[in-house]
Amino acid sequence: MKKLSLHFFIASACLIAVAEAFPINSKKAPESPGDIKAIQSALLAAIPRAEAATVNIDLGEGSGSGVIVSAEGLVMTAAHVSTGVGKDVTVDMPDGTKLKAETLGLDAETDAALLQITGKLPEGKAFPFVEINRADDTKLGDWVFSLGHSGGFDKERGAVSRIGRLVRVANTTIQTDGALIGGDSGGPLFDMEGRLIGIHSRVGAVIGQNMHVPVKVFTDNWDRMLKSEFIGEGPFAEKPKKGKGYLGIATKPAEGGIEVTKVGKKSPAEEAGIKEGDLLRTLNGEKLDSREKLQSILAELAAGDKLAFEITRDGKDEPVNLKLGAR
Repeated sequence: MKKLSLHFFIASACLIAVAEAFPINSKKAPESPGDIKAIQSALLAAIPRAEAATVNIDLGEGSGSGVIVSAEGLVMTAAHVSTGVGKDVTVDMPDGTKLKAETLGLDAETDAALLQITGKLPEGKAFPFVEINRADDTKLGDWVFSLGHSGGFDKERGAVSRIGRLVRVANTTIQTDGALIGGDSGGPLFDMEGRLIGIHSRVGAVIGQNMHVPVKVFTDNWDRMLKSEFIGEGPFAEKPKKGKGYLGIATKPAEGGIEVTKVGKKSPAEEAGIKEGDLLRTLNGEKLDSREKLQSILAELAAGDKLAFEITRDGKDEPVNLKLGAR
């Protein structure tokens, strides 16, 4: 699927809604039943589109949340939810539809990440998506609302919505007093016009003290994350270490390459269909003329990196693609 440049994305996928400032934001607290009704009306108007684009991200050993921000299925989430670059995950749409997805780039220092849904919706439908508040005009005390799949995906319940206010605004972090719990991480934070202003990052030990990544952090690193770059050194994601990837085969020298003599059970090699007796001729475009050559290539790769083999089996040449596992 073609990835969107920042300029194209701004122009076509996330046009900013022009709206008057939410008038209740200027008040220290609601002053009348009319103010309460205004908050309620704004929330009810914004919720349907926001809920339609809020997804659950199934990691296999846990889950988090995310929000779709383009008709092509681009998702913003937290780096500690995606945990890495080039990982295969599953996205649960609000109606329960499960779609394959791949994590793109992340910023390990600020907890920002992107992923791309690679599965297709039925009948070629476009993905529902939300608008981003690129004006960066939120301020201390503004009313906001959060969405997320609290405690994991529940089709009957849907995403959980909560309301609160901005209690702290900084360059790479905003804090709200809304209530979040486990499973909300990576989910969206909206202003009362329904524009995305942040992504849930750290769920507070005390309910009502939660940190979010402002959208400016994403837009500042947009093109790099689209290129699947791992930015920063942590603490929200650990950079894979070279030479620690797991393939799961034993080999011996053979004419024209190296021959597979054993394939580990449930290894990345077995799952990709590699079999004993296969002749491995090239790896990522490099000729495999010895076992040492294979080892030297793997030494420069990490868990999650992609391998593209050219093999010969029963006299026929064919490609085999896989990702290295973790030791």
